[in-house]
Amino acid sequence: MEAPPWCATLDGVRGRTLVVDAMLAGALAFIGVLGTWGAGQRPSGFKAVDGVAIGLAVVAALSLSVRRLWPLVTLTVVTLATSTYLALGYPYGPILLSFLVAVYTVARHLPLRRAAIASGAALLVLLVHLLIWSGPGLIGLIPGSAWVVVPFAVGTTMKLNRENADRARAELARKYADEERLRVAQEVHDVVGHGLSAINMQAEVALHLAERKPEQAQAALVAISRTSREALDELRVTLRLVRSAGEARAPLPGLARLDDLVQRMSETGVRVHLEVTGEKRALPTAIDLAVYRVVQESLTNVLRHAGTAPAVVRLGFEPEVVTVEVADAGTERPARFEEGHGLAGMRERVTALGGSVTAGPVAGGGFRVLARLPLT
Repeated sequence: MEAPPWCATLDGVRGRTLVVDAMLAGALAFIGVLGTWGAGQRPSGFKAVDGVAIGLAVVAALSLSVRRLWPLVTLTVVTLATSTYLALGYPYGPILLSFLVAVYTVARHLPLRRAAIASGAALLVLLVHLLIWSGPGLIGLIPGSAWVVVPFAVGTTMKLNRENADRARAELARKYADEERLRVAQEVHDVVGHGLSAINMQAEVALHLAERKPEQAQAALVAISRTSREALDELRVTLRLVRSAGEARAPLPGLARLDDLVQRMSETGVRVHLEVTGEKRALPTAIDLAVYRVVQESLTNVLRHAGTAPAVVRLGFEPEVVTVEVADAGTERPARFEEGHGLAGMRERVTALGGSVTAGPVAGGGFRVLARLPLT
């Protein structure tokens, strides 16, 4: 429900801000008493300061204690008190500081159109004293207007800066959320895509051997059961990373589970040969996961496009770079091919870590993926 036009919304008005405003009001009230009394010591031409003058200065100052809770009410009270003070002929004094703060608050916390109308009305009421006292006459419009124009401009500028900062933060949060959704989508794609491809291949083997070699068909069904269970477990870990923050997390897959991945592929009929060059060592978590996902997605593509063609996985550990190469000896593919979601996600994952990926058909048949990831 929209807030009434005479007050601001209560959102963001907390006890701390009310305490700060109360302290400001108290300080201005103290300054108002001393300053107004001191202003009465000026040369003649103004009405002598008395209890009414001091009372009006105190009322204007204390009304600022709720300035962010009820900006328009505060501006109305301060304007009436200040205009009455000036209309009675008292000397200019600290009461104008309260008026300045009230105009700033309206410009800072209310919509621009409403704040402009309220400030314009306050200016007209404030200048009434120029019609009562001959004093400065129309020349007094200039300094009188400044007490509205300056705080209004400052308040509006502060509000626009705050809104721009809020929009920038919201845009940044939206960007981070989109990046996180993309990361989760890539993880789910890698897990589900690999699992379903392996299950599909094993299911075809089981159907083909069901009547002629039931014992081999049963082995394929056992492999389907194990592959689906492992894929579900890994999917649960990935989803748990999204739901939990700061909780104990199950370890993500990495090179420690590469032998299990090769074993699962072998059960589908794809012979995978693993070669390691250089001194094998522990990798940073993000790189370890990226290397595993590159191998997983590449072998999944072997299942999808090369059938049971043999594949080789080469890991190279260099001082500052780790390389991953996956090549198969499948049928020859066109030199120009369309990059799917798997390869695109793999490229984004590796590029985000400062690495590079090259992928394409090999002369004479087969397909090759080569990824290089820096360790620094």
